[in-house]
Amino acid sequence: IPARVPAVSGRTALVSGAANGIGRACALALAADGADIVAIDVDESGLASLVAGIEASGRRALAIAGDCRDGGTVDAAFDQVAEQFGGVDILVNNVGQSARAKAGPFVESDAETWKFVLDVSLFTTLRFSRHAAPGMQARGWGRIINMSSDSALVGDSGLADYAAAKSGLLGFTRSLARELAPHGVTVNALCPGAIRTRALEQMNPAVLDRVRQSIPMGRVGEPEDIAVLVAFLAGEGGRYITGQTIAVDGGRWML
Repeated sequence: IPARVPAVSGRTALVSGAANGIGRACALALAADGADIVAIDVDESGLASLVAGIEASGRRALAIAGDCRDGGTVDAAFDQVAEQFGGVDILVNNVGQSARAKAGPFVESDAETWKFVLDVSLFTTLRFSRHAAPGMQARGWGRIINMSSDSALVGDSGLADYAAAKSGLLGFTRSLARELAPHGVTVNALCPGAIRTRALEQMNPAVLDRVRQSIPMGRVGEPEDIAVLVAFLAGEGGRYITGQTIAVDGGRWML
């Protein structure tokens, strides 16, 4: 029986917000499938341990510590990637967050909070994609996977700005998918529900209990539940899937 060739062997994957949670799981899954990894995050210690794990598996890894909202940081990161890897084949736009402590009724919200949420949860994806897409287009192959949220589908109360940002990602995904499809590049969006991350662990227990009750499967998911789908879409199995929104949330949202 011929040895199995890793699904994305020889490819370079860039994962934003990669130090922990979903981003970390995605980076490790893609490395396990043969990709070299570029990981960007503000958490330097998290990046260091991630790189150690990737390199232990025999893949190359580059950690870039910086704020994904900063255009200069992103510009410099892509210059570094081009020099060391030649370009990005797989882009996982994972970075994003809600206002967390400031989450609450929209009628009590303020413009500064909206700007923060839109910047970190929408504009980072546009910024990274603008850098990565031309190279993918020129090479005739690429995968862009945008991390939205099932809040964009459900419309969670108290998270209007976050739902708006994550809904914007869905429209962006569809438009970019149409533009890049003729060039062999797929663009898809995932909508995770409640996933066991540091943000979820910091949630008020009473609120978390209500979230669990809203999930037909009765439990929260794991970062690996998202990563396995990212790895699938990045490989040959996802070659004819583009412009799609896929909820991974235990059935909280059903089309």
